[in-house]
Amino acid sequence: MERRANEEELLLLNTKSKSKSNNELMSPKIKPKPPKSGKGFGSTGSSNSDNDTIENRIAIEQCKILQRDGVIKISNVLSNELADELREYVLQQQLIASNVVEKASSDTVLKVSKSFYGVENSRTGRCDLQLSLLNGGYLSDGNENENDDESKQNPIQQHTIADTLNALLGSGSGVGTLRHIYENLVTRDGEFYELAAVITNPGSKRQQIHPDLPYQDKDGAPLYVVFLALQDITNEMGPTTFLLKTHNSKSHQIKQFLSNDIEVKNKQLLTIASQDNVKKSTLQKGDCVIFDARILHCGNANLSKEEGGNTRVLFNFSFRNPTVQGNLGYPGSIRPGYIKKMNLNDMINCLDKYNNNNNDDPFQEYGDGLLH
Repeated sequence: MERRANEEELLLLNTKSKSKSNNELMSPKIKPKPPKSGKGFGSTGSSNSDNDTIENRIAIEQCKILQRDGVIKISNVLSNELADELREYVLQQQLIASNVVEKASSDTVLKVSKSFYGVENSRTGRCDLQLSLLNGGYLSDGNENENDDESKQNPIQQHTIADTLNALLGSGSGVGTLRHIYENLVTRDGEFYELAAVITNPGSKRQQIHPDLPYQDKDGAPLYVVFLALQDITNEMGPTTFLLKTHNSKSHQIKQFLSNDIEVKNKQLLTIASQDNVKKSTLQKGDCVIFDARILHCGNANLSKEEGGNTRVLFNFSFRNPTVQGNLGYPGSIRPGYIKKMNLNDMINCLDKYNNNNNDDPFQEYGDGLLH
């Protein structure tokens, strides 16, 4: 796998593109159309007045780019302060998870591990850490971090996950950066499908190019995923590479790439690269990408030398398109007790409660996400 990943990287690097443009994924300049009557782009979950807002008209144009290219970068969706807080919180949660798994007996370690880690939990230096919605996260499960006596004496008051989701999806004043996009893409009926952190440590290897979803001969995108940078991500830290316009059934790119013919794959990669459709998501802290889970992509090797400070941490969540039925062939990174329990409307309602009473835990009714 490592050898093939390196071969793919060399193919993309050695191809001359048609333009001299930067291979960095850039945030597009959005010029929203003037307001008009009627529903927004594909949206059935918001009112007509909501559709006339500048935020929703910007979201409509962003959705068009996302559906055309399979991915879009959006800058400054989370403040630096909240990104710093969330990164510290996630790494604390990772330490707790590591301690609990390490103490598990040989006959329970697999089950315990699955309560913390998602689709990527076995490769050296890389994991998908499934997150709890409850205040305090894994500490609310009854786990204690022996290396953090201060947290035992001083209960956590700041609800970092709720604050983050509120900034991204809430409906209060000044919040809801991504809510309008998801309302247009999947409506408020869209299932909350993933909640995790993607963590890659220095020394982690490059992934092979892959789609998250298997090929489906359907026009509607089944799943839209967010990767949000909790620190600046440089080239050395292994940003995600996206192969633009490889996401839909019309392009047939996924179907070809999932063949076992290496020569077919190589030719396909050379063609994509020559069209200047290979872009790295080198993000600034608080930036995000939203992508169609069918798009071909890969995480690059984290070549950083500095321990800890150059660990790449991405906040990851997604919503599923309710019009695409059946098994997606991809379970997603989410605690099992949250599967099929919430949609975007439920999320917004919980965050509305949180805005009205900031001392409450708005997700208490959904529990810790474990199967008891």
